[in-house]
Amino acid sequence: MYFKSTFFEDYQLGDKRVTLGRTITETDFVVHAGHTGDFFPHHMDAEWCKTQPFQQRIAHGTMIFSIGIGLTASEINPEAFSKGYDRLRFVKPVFIGNTIHSEVTISNKEEGKKPGYGTVTEHVEVLNEHGEVVLACDHLLVVKLRS
Repeated sequence: MYFKSTFFEDYQLGDKRVTLGRTITETDFVVHAGHTGDFFPHHMDAEWCKTQPFQQRIAHGTMIFSIGIGLTASEINPEAFSKGYDRLRFVKPVFIGNTIHSEVTISNKEEGKKPGYGTVTEHVEVLNEHGEVVLACDHLLVVKLRS
């Protein structure tokens, strides 16, 4: 992790970056359930899940969001801050043993309401080891203009 100043003018529509991968483990399920209080059987009860359509435990969507976004945090931009996330979708289930990575594409730029700042939208897709999108969202950044 390192600091890199990137101003509004530096962002180019269509620019893309791809993260390294991370394999989802049973420990991830247990820790996330403990942090959130979400102990639903879909995530925690392997025997019950055998009676359900996917036949196995499904990762918490919020966990895949957290890990997928965490994978994108490779550099600190002191000229920007996160305004939030829009259009979050859990597209496909993730299971223990799946390896996910994230792909971030600059999808929109617009002048901000506050003088000296603009808004940059990063479209984020989290993919599994088969190249299938499992989660998608838009990350909104408020970014300082150079001038």
